[in-house]
Amino acid sequence: MMKHIVGFAGSNSRTSINKQLVKYTLEQFDGITGELLDLNDFSLPLFGVDLEREIGYPEPAKKFLKKLQAADGIVISLAEHNGAYTAVFKNLFDWMSRIDRKLFNDIPMLLMATSTGARGGASVLAMASDRFPRHNANIVAKFSLPSFNENFSEESIKNKDLDEQLKVEVAKLEEALK
Repeated sequence: MMKHIVGFAGSNSRTSINKQLVKYTLEQFDGITGELLDLNDFSLPLFGVDLEREIGYPEPAKKFLKKLQAADGIVISLAEHNGAYTAVFKNLFDWMSRIDRKLFNDIPMLLMATSTGARGGASVLAMASDRFPRHNANIVAKFSLPSFNENFSEESIKNKDLDEQLKVEVAKLEEALK
């Protein structure tokens, strides 16, 4: 049976550079199907305990979590706002963690970030690397793409060294899926 990977960007920007990176990354897997999710398709109210008591768990959060937990592998590229997760990703993360605290289900993960700056989303990558394992994330590979506008064009990484680094990380996830 063919393995299935779910990928998404931690952004709701229609022109998300992180979504472009995830799309390109999913294309690098051989013999594995990739599904690109868009956070805009999973609109959620702002999490709060009072709202949770009132309405329970919103269907979009349950649907997203079900897609994650049904996957053989996960590819995430986190956008960075003020050194942290975007509000839209943090909200989704909060809802999903209320449904299932161990939401990542020990599924092998390639954790990534990119930004237009030279640090390539390093702060949010460090934050997620620390936080996600507490939610049963099995981070088997990591990748940061700095200076997106200089290093990515026409739907691919144009910097050969960085492209090779990504392929090494993709191979780590492929190996974990065997």
